[in-house]
Amino acid sequence: MQALQPIILSGGSGTRLWPMSRRLYPKQFMDLQGSTLFGQAAVRAAALPGSLAPLVICNEEQRFLAAAILQQEAKAGGRDKLAEAHILLEPTGRNTAPAIALGALAAREMRPEGETDPLLLVLSSDHVISPQEAFAKAVHLAAAGADSGRLVVFGVQPTHPETGFGYIKQGEQLFQDVFAVERFVEKPDSRTANAMLDEGGYVWNSGMFMFRASVFLDELSRYAPKVHEACLAIWQSRRADLDFMRFSPEVFAACPSVSIDYAVMEQTQKACVTPLSTAWNDMGSWEAFYGSSDRDENGNARTGDVIELESRNCYLHSSHRLVAAIGLDGISVVETADAVLVMPRERSQDVKLLLEELKKRERPETDTHVRVYRPWGSYETLELGERFQVKRIIVRPGGVLSLQMHHHRAEHWVVVRGTAKITVGDKELVLKEDESTYIPLGIRHRLENPGCIPLEIIEIQTGSYLGEDDIVRFEDTYGRVE
Repeated sequence: MQALQPIILSGGSGTRLWPMSRRLYPKQFMDLQGSTLFGQAAVRAAALPGSLAPLVICNEEQRFLAAAILQQEAKAGGRDKLAEAHILLEPTGRNTAPAIALGALAAREMRPEGETDPLLLVLSSDHVISPQEAFAKAVHLAAAGADSGRLVVFGVQPTHPETGFGYIKQGEQLFQDVFAVERFVEKPDSRTANAMLDEGGYVWNSGMFMFRASVFLDELSRYAPKVHEACLAIWQSRRADLDFMRFSPEVFAACPSVSIDYAVMEQTQKACVTPLSTAWNDMGSWEAFYGSSDRDENGNARTGDVIELESRNCYLHSSHRLVAAIGLDGISVVETADAVLVMPRERSQDVKLLLEELKKRERPETDTHVRVYRPWGSYETLELGERFQVKRIIVRPGGVLSLQMHHHRAEHWVVVRGTAKITVGDKELVLKEDESTYIPLGIRHRLENPGCIPLEIIEIQTGSYLGEDDIVRFEDTYGRVE
């Protein structure tokens, strides 16, 4: 098989996985006991025979999270191609059809010498798939369909009448393990899902695809010409920014928002499906997490510091403190530092309704966690009161905050761990553990970690206004100066 260009779609918001998933920290980037779904997807793509450095499509606000995870995975496994990944930034979400079109245009421009029409493998960033060998075999078989000028979608054999997935009815066999698509079925109700499983011949729509770049773009032009035209205009607006590719927000916003299924797959005559004979889960809900977790003799799945008595068939997830349960049956409990979700497991799909209510009430818990991630590390609010705020700031080795000032607050910094190089006005200081300094209001300052271990400081802010928008940046390693 010729060179394979993976395209990893990573713009999802994971609304059904609140309170772990937030707008600025969606599910694909959540830390799941030392790994992330996005990182797993990148490693899975890199391990495929003949695969190139992946193209990643992600939201502008998650660009540094995506880049940091790719670098970590590259270092952890010696996967150099992950360090060479190209990241395309969406100023705003426009669903999967435009994202894949931009990936196809990028693949054509970046194709290796001698390649005329890139072979694209479109992957989601929030799937669990194993084993790798079976996945690689399915990709190899799908290539026959893609090479014949068809659009291949990977189908998953249903294990239960799931109402949260779309379905595909398989038609005649075209190649080995590649079948024509008889029809697509939207997410069904329970009765319809049971009827399809009884009839047989239906698979779940995995949302993963394989095709030639030219074939997809031609079919997009035929069935969704406005989307195709808009994507060509978006591509012309591109510009490089550090390791990222940006597009004009105004041009991007003018593109219709539509999925690849609606725009192309449900209309084209070139759709075919290949079965994915692996364990698969799209991890789109807490019920999916329950299904993929180890369970005890009473059907309980536990994560973190959990103690339960006389409970059955529960999903109990602790992130920061003890979760204790007595006499529960079929309940999900998910705890984070600032929120706790409690619901019957069968209501897992309805978390998005709760999130809509939180948005109406303008709750900050919809957007961020207590810990907020930045390209240089993270910060966590420990205490917030009238005219003061206390934060824990962690700066990764080599991390550098912007040269900045504040109009409304002064800051006191105490080094808890590591070594801090600090600029205050015209002075440079090097502080070690148990040493501190004061940053007066209106003075330019900068914090960086010159050491080889994470730098941890406690910051005490005082002033009339303590919002994050009271930052004037003069210089920034990560291109955040306007």
